[in-house]
Parts: sequence; C-alpha cells; structure tokens
Amino acid sequence: MATVEIKISDELLKAAKVPQERRSEEVAKLLALELYRERVISLGRAAELAAISTAEFMQFAGEREIELDFDLDDLERDRLTLESLDQ
Repeated sequence: MATVEIKISDELLKAAKVPQERRSEEVAKLLALELYRERVISLGRAAELAAISTAEFMQFAGEREIELDFDLDDLERDRLTLESLDQ
C-alpha cells in the first residue's frame, strides 16, 4: 500500500493522546475509526486500513465508545468464513 507523509502538530497529537513511539500506527487507527463512524467504510475495511485484526479494531472502537454496526448477517458471514478456513 502506498503511503504519504503529513505534518500534524504535537499539540493535536497530545490532545488525541497518541503515544509518541507509535504515532503513525495510532493516527491511522484514529482515521480509520472516524471513517467507520461516519459510515464511509465498513468495519472490516477499517480494520484492514488500520493494519489490525477486526477483533482488535472492535476493541479499539469500544474503548472510544463508538457504536459498532455489526448485525446478525455480519456474524453469520464471519462464522461461515471461519468455518471455511478450518477445512
């Protein structure tokens, strides 16, 4: 995946409580979370763009009190995917 470099003030990063040693990863997670919250991208795509598992992204969203848009159809699709991976 192509990357870009952006400039963000230290003040903004501190306000967002972004750890200095993991700035790039944390900002990517926050941006993916905002796109998910605005329903621009799906939960799975947000996790993919944040470079973490869907479970980790769900936990990240929950820690920030973002409501998950994950219904029974999504659960069934995930169950079938996991089942096919076991075979």
